[in-house]
Order: sequence, then C-alpha cells, then structure tokens
Amino acid sequence: MVLALSEGFELAGEAETGQQSVELATTLRPDLVLMDINLPDINGFEATRRIRDVSPRPPIVVMLSTYEAVDYADRAIDAGAAAFVSKSTFTPDELQRVWDEASAQIG
Repeated sequence: MVLALSEGFELAGEAETGQQSVELATTLRPDLVLMDINLPDINGFEATRRIRDVSPRPPIVVMLSTYEAVDYADRAIDAGAAAFVSKSTFTPDELQRVWDEASAQIG
C-alpha cells in the first residue's frame, strides 16, 4: 500500500518466499527491493545477502518488519540492506527519505 501511495515508484514484481525474491531480483533487476524479514524458506537477511552477491548491479534493499529497528537494524545492514524500517513507521515520506539517502551513497 505504501508503494502505491508513493510517487515515482512502480511495482515490478512480488515474491512470496525468500528464494523467489532472489530469483525475481536477478531477473527483473529492480532499483529497489522491499524485503520482509520473515519469509518462507530463507529469511530476509539471507535473501538480501544472496541478492547482493548475485546481482551485477545490486538493488537498494530496504528491510521491513513488524519488529522494531533497535532489534534488527544492525543485522539488516550487515546483510547488505541500505536501511531497516519498522512497518509501523513505513510511510511514503519514509520510503522517499530512505531512497534518497541510499541513492546518494551509491552516487
């Protein structure tokens, strides 16, 4: 829903499992991946690592969860995510802020 309310972002695909997210990211080559932590098969941390490892130009990965940032932000960054955002604070403005910061870091 946040993506639908955000200008400048377009949904390229949706995955139901961690492995599907890796496959879709490799095939579709999106600029941004919104990754949940709790996924069937492999979790979001492992899926993020795999996406970062197999993509020639890795997308910006933003990890989302119902968990609070204090609990998982460091693990998300260690896995290669640009940011961790709690779903309770994920808004179009927050998506834009995270996108702007991550884009500026990669130039």
